[in-house]
Amino acid sequence: MFAVLHIADFALHAVLRTEPDTAGQPAALFAGTSKRSVVLATTPSARAAGVELGMTAPQAVARCPSLVIRAPRTDAETEARATLLALAFILAPSIEDTAPGVCTLDVKGRDPAQLPSALHAAVAQLAALGLPATAGLASTPLLALYAARAAASSFGSVPSSSGTLAPVLSITDALTFLAPLPLSAADPTPNLASVLHAWGLLTLGDLTQLPRDEIVRRFGAEGLALWQRATGGSNRPLHPVTPPQTFVATMELENAVETLEPLLFILRRFLDRLTLELQVSQHVAAELHLTLRLEDETTHARSFRLPEPTADAEILFRTLHTHLESLQTASSIVALELRLTPARPLVRQQGLFETSLRDPHGFVETLARVSALVGADRVGTPQLHDTHRPDAVKLNSPPALVPPPAEPSLHPPLGAPLRRFRPPLPARLEFTADRPTYLWTEHIRGEIATQSTAYPSSGDWWQHDCAWHRTEWDVALVEGGLYRLLRIDEAWFIEGEYD
Repeated sequence: MFAVLHIADFALHAVLRTEPDTAGQPAALFAGTSKRSVVLATTPSARAAGVELGMTAPQAVARCPSLVIRAPRTDAETEARATLLALAFILAPSIEDTAPGVCTLDVKGRDPAQLPSALHAAVAQLAALGLPATAGLASTPLLALYAARAAASSFGSVPSSSGTLAPVLSITDALTFLAPLPLSAADPTPNLASVLHAWGLLTLGDLTQLPRDEIVRRFGAEGLALWQRATGGSNRPLHPVTPPQTFVATMELENAVETLEPLLFILRRFLDRLTLELQVSQHVAAELHLTLRLEDETTHARSFRLPEPTADAEILFRTLHTHLESLQTASSIVALELRLTPARPLVRQQGLFETSLRDPHGFVETLARVSALVGADRVGTPQLHDTHRPDAVKLNSPPALVPPPAEPSLHPPLGAPLRRFRPPLPARLEFTADRPTYLWTEHIRGEIATQSTAYPSSGDWWQHDCAWHRTEWDVALVEGGLYRLLRIDEAWFIEGEYD
């Protein structure tokens, strides 16, 4: 059993799906390389307005003034082809890239009762991705292609097994289905088509009613090949393609992008396809790598390490959206590339006392928004530097998994704990014979009863802009209270209070 996913006017829809403002509008694809540009493909709304194949641009616009004119684009067709193949791999492991917009699947081994519903779902998903498709199901690859094409020509009139209208056609009686099809469905050569037309043969049934041997005797191998195509072809083996090993999407933009919406639209198309490929290969994305090429020949590149590997297109899109909504480039964007670093899904059972973030991606997205407001160097979890400088910390990204509490030390710290004031309290002192005797701060004041020996410390003297020097004393007030007195240059502070 074989199935075919077919996208009519593939080159046109491949271009239109990259533009957010063309949905539903009449559009036509024109030849971009020939001297006389003519219509190659049209949308249903353009055909309803009177635009026909072979018309020139002035003729087409005269019939439909709102016509959207586009030329074929290789990169858009490559992206659309990859999307079609990625979705086909979800339906079957053995698929063939038969032609542009045509993908043949070997569905042998699947439950026949579930195949129509699976094809309906695939066609609906392709339509959501901007690729209006039809599907055919038959005993041979060619017969399935005929069915898919027939579903496209009779869209809206083909009843599905559920009773609703759907562009999926399953062939059970090949002879009854093939007989009324026009002879052009079997793709005869122009010379052979003219001869058969002169004979009055208009349908495949008209041809197959003639003796095959007579057709072969008159037209040779060309006639035999046409006869075989007219009967639905043979049960040939497919030429399978392999799933992608790298997950990357690139596109040269026909018009430079200056606003956020069209850029996000294309990136969402990329992610929809890339996450399908991740699903097929049973991988998830651990990192995103975005590269934007600008009109001034510079590039903007950014990598995003995900807090938790995922293949959810919505989560990946939010990551890119958060970054791009605060990005300003020196010039317009003319090309972009999105690359995913694959990883195996995490399968891990947490410990009894371990906890994790309920939504790590949402948490990181919030941090990114805060970073855009206050600066990336001001957001994170403080961690002590390996230095003697007091309160020397750096900000690290918080972990998605909170580790369990550390084991208590075998040798607990001695002495009273110091509760630091942040920032330290500015202080004034009264001296008698070079000895501080009275202390004033905004909240603390009193006579000093005793003091410890001065403890000087310094560091980073080899870096002029980072060098530091300080002197500390511990002082006790007459009315009670034990404090740390700090001197930096000529300024005095109370750094903290001992419990």
